[in-house]
Amino acid sequence: MIKDSLFYEVVEKMVKNKHVYGAVLCVEKGDGSLSFVSGGGNIKAGDRYFIASVTKLYITAVMLMLREQKRLNFEDNIYRYFPEKLIHGIHILDGVDYTKEITIAHLLSNTSGIPDYFYYHKKNGEAATDLLQGNDEPWPLEKAIESAKGIKPKFKPGQKGKVHYSDTNYQLLGAIIEKITGKWIGDVFKDYIFDPLNLKDTYVYQDINDTKPVPIFFKTNEVHAPNYMASVSAEGGIISTAQEVMVFLKAFFTGFFFPVEVLEELKVNWNMIYFPGQFFYGLGLEKLWTPRFLSPFKPIGEVLGFWGQTGAFAFYNPDTDLYFTGTVNQASGFGHSAAYHAIMKIIKSA
Repeated sequence: MIKDSLFYEVVEKMVKNKHVYGAVLCVEKGDGSLSFVSGGGNIKAGDRYFIASVTKLYITAVMLMLREQKRLNFEDNIYRYFPEKLIHGIHILDGVDYTKEITIAHLLSNTSGIPDYFYYHKKNGEAATDLLQGNDEPWPLEKAIESAKGIKPKFKPGQKGKVHYSDTNYQLLGAIIEKITGKWIGDVFKDYIFDPLNLKDTYVYQDINDTKPVPIFFKTNEVHAPNYMASVSAEGGIISTAQEVMVFLKAFFTGFFFPVEVLEELKVNWNMIYFPGQFFYGLGLEKLWTPRFLSPFKPIGEVLGFWGQTGAFAFYNPDTDLYFTGTVNQASGFGHSAAYHAIMKIIKSA
């Protein structure tokens, strides 16, 4: 049994990190014998926050459900879902256009080779840099694709052992979902996930005047980017609370959305990603890299889920049957370690 004092201790330590101004941590055990949630700093336990790229795990759930409904196959070439003028030439490497070889599976596994529009140059500089310097502008699909076309792809689609984290992949996945369903991605999330799970504090950010989510920090500065956040629904636009992300996370790993056996398919081909962060990437699923020295006498085992650029997290450790959700609300990347060490300490204590 983990002592309650440990949970409050790790939350306190999370906000003592000099890069973290507020944090929330929710921990639950699969059998219901443990349920803890607490906020620290400038975030209360029930506050809404941007879950950022944790949104991508919701995309994985929707894609799997659409496949179960036989409305798509992961082997489908993405070319069929877009106007030729829009998609043509998105992957030209060394003079060869590989666009028609890219599949949905390549997008889900970040093995398409398509560049990440967000962390690469555009006409006036890096998109991420511009945003963090206060140049808040929308990045809809057409703009992201135009930017990606101006950047050299990282490798051929599906090239063995190659992986590149790309938000462009998820812009495309969101557009494919919209094409298949005939609905805006926010409504798809509502129909497939939010309503079935009875989530009342979870929605896709759309109103640029919405101030309900706690503000994001980048280093010491608040980031005000409503136009950008309202334009990236599929890659990072969900607003939620730690408790409601927990409801989703447990549903994801226990067969609510798709047969639980499908999880093994998501773990078939792990590739190590070194930026942003350091973790393994499978088919729409991440696994934390846990060096053996952190627990030399008892391996941590798999820690599966997703990170968000804002320090949001949603992870599950099957060995202990523990689930973790929350955020450190720091977009610089320097706060992620606070969440990581909190998760590891609790798992080791279990």
